[in-house]
Parts: sequence; structure tokens; C-alpha cells
Amino acid sequence: MGFKKLDEGFVCINCGKAVSPLGYTSRNHCPNCLCSLHVDITPGDRANPCRGLLVPTGIEYNSAKGYVIVHKCTKCGAICRNKSANDDNYDLILKIMQQTRI
Repeated sequence: MGFKKLDEGFVCINCGKAVSPLGYTSRNHCPNCLCSLHVDITPGDRANPCRGLLVPTGIEYNSAKGYVIVHKCTKCGAICRNKSANDDNYDLILKIMQQTRI
């Protein structure tokens, strides 16, 4: 099973912000704090039983995809990557990039 488009609004479990659907692809993290929930095995399937909080731990830049947020699950320790969205908190993206710079 491949990517399943599932563009839903939600209330962020981390910061409490009401997040509206993205409109052009599936919303998978909060644009305010960049956190997500560990709910998918394959994007959009909502089949992962973990349900832990995914916190941003790094930012990667890919010339084809743009900024990619690296998340770590606070429950199971899994590392996940999600492409940033147009309305993401760019100041926070830059802050994370500066904190993880070697």
C-alpha cells in the first residue's frame, strides 16, 4: 500500500493549536511547533499502534523536496522524516537547523 492522501485538521497534542487542513497534500505535523503523532506506517494509513509524540530533532535540506523535518518518537524512539509545509514556522525551522549544526 502506498501513500494515502489524508488531509485532515486537528488540534496539536503538543501546543494545543487548532490546525486546519493543508489543502495541497496531507497534513502530517503542526505548522506552529512542528510536532506530529506517530500514527502512520505508510503515509496516511493511520495504522501505527504507537501513537507517540514525534518531536522535531533536526532539519535536512533536499534540493528536490526542500526542508525535511526529522522527528523522533518520544514513545518508541523511531526516527521519521516529513517534508515541511508552506505554512510551517520558518523561524523554528531555522532555530532547529542552528541547534543541530556541527
